Amino acid sequence: MRVFSEKIVAEMCRRDNISSPGSATIMDCAKLSSDLEAETGIPVIHMELGSPGFAPNRIGVEAEKAALDAGVGSKYPPTDGLPVLKEASSRFVKAFLGLDLAPLYHIPTTGSMLGAFGALAAASQCVPGRRKVLVLEPSFSANKQQMAILDLPWKGVEVADLRRDGFEEGLRRELTSGDYAAVMYSNPNNPSWMCLSDSELGMIARVAGETHTIIIEDLAYFCMDLRGRGFGVPYTEPYPPSVSRYTDHYILLLSASKIFSYAGQRIGVMCVGPGLYHESFPALAERYGGSGIFGLTLTGGILDMITSGSTASTQWGLAAMMDSSCEGKLDFVADIAEYGARASRMKEIFLRHGFSISYQTDAYGDIADGFFFTLSYPGMDSATLVEELLAYGVSAVSLDKMGSSRNGVRVCSSRISGGQFELLEERMAAFAADHASD
Repeated sequence: MRVFSEKIVAEMCRRDNISSPGSATIMDCAKLSSDLEAETGIPVIHMELGSPGFAPNRIGVEAEKAALDAGVGSKYPPTDGLPVLKEASSRFVKAFLGLDLAPLYHIPTTGSMLGAFGALAAASQCVPGRRKVLVLEPSFSANKQQMAILDLPWKGVEVADLRRDGFEEGLRRELTSGDYAAVMYSNPNNPSWMCLSDSELGMIARVAGETHTIIIEDLAYFCMDLRGRGFGVPYTEPYPPSVSRYTDHYILLLSASKIFSYAGQRIGVMCVGPGLYHESFPALAERYGGSGIFGLTLTGGILDMITSGSTASTQWGLAAMMDSSCEGKLDFVADIAEYGARASRMKEIFLRHGFSISYQTDAYGDIADGFFFTLSYPGMDSATLVEELLAYGVSAVSLDKMGSSRNGVRVCSSRISGGQFELLEERMAAFAADHASD
């Protein structure tokens, strides 16, 4: 039995200025489902918003309090970051990525979303006539909105199609056109949770180097490929795959939101490869003045104008969490492993009631149980499935919004817990019974 009528859903869509649930953005889906919940008193199972499901890490909270008590709130932070976080981030990527990257190249940002925005802005202004972004799909829909704000052309290419047709050759066919400024992807991937392999990342580095294309690698879900691969032990192999092993012309985006459940404090780090950081672009010099050096223009010419630096106390908080991780006092991988357990339980319920996984495998085999996964249902396109699930009190986001060529929805495992698993079982049993003859 449906828990929300078409009438109430339509009324909430009208109030929230949403044309339909199936066409809604992530944040619009979250607002719509929350408003339905508030209006009716009926609980919704929220699978749409990638918000952490745990309390913020106490080490960060206490470090922030101490920093505020020490008076950091009265001073503007440097645009390129406080030394305490730049140094901690340098240690962190050495400990958990095996990457030697001096503090200079670590730039705190107001969340990795802001880092992505700054990276796209800078990369697209380096060479006249090269503004286009190649997006490895499926992808985080908010980055497309950022490109819309920046008026950047982009093209999406499905990773699964590249694998089938020849990964390196497919990339080369695209990037040799000469109009691409950057190639962008997340690893693990939001929304599919597929992972690019070291071999594939080496191919990206090679082709990007040949075509002088900047690489933007989103590591928001750092060490969250939970397939027993042994990531997350400080200064110990194996390390998570990263393009930074194969080139020094990259921008890595690290986020405290998922690693340390610190989403509300909006803090991340942009790590810029030394080769890119020090490269001088005449177009940047003409636009912003100075020498046109990429790293200096990014901080002084772009990020400073957007946020005037990242909040000082949050930088101290993230630095403390990174340092505690490096020292082995904070096991952030163990802390986030619960997402995998939740995803496994959710998948079992959905699969038993006629759903399938839209993206099942990657270069390593079956994808891990983790923060995200994807679902499809026979005979339903993405928008229809979003709308049907919402009618049964389950909120998800269309894969259409994620640049996917496959039908289905993105599911986040972070916000379900306790008795909601029984509620999900009850609602999906009703969903399956009502759609059995479709």
